[in-house]
Amino acid sequence: MPEAVIVSAARSPIGRAFKGSLKDLRADDLTATIIQTALAKVPELDPKDIDDLMLGCGLPGGEQGNNLGRIIAVQ
Repeated sequence: MPEAVIVSAARSPIGRAFKGSLKDLRADDLTATIIQTALAKVPELDPKDIDDLMLGCGLPGGEQGNNLGRIIAVQ
């Protein structure tokens, strides 16, 4: 059985829907920043050593569709 290891975690800020400072920011761009923040917490980890990315997303939509984890991993 494969082994799962959680190395780091980060979360997005909470904003006001369609009203706050994040309203013009695409979800995939915001999530890429969150992943960069999580990776920065573990500088000894080479991102090339990551086999999989597990991402929780409450309500994906728009251009990023339902495959936000893959889009972020590619970025």
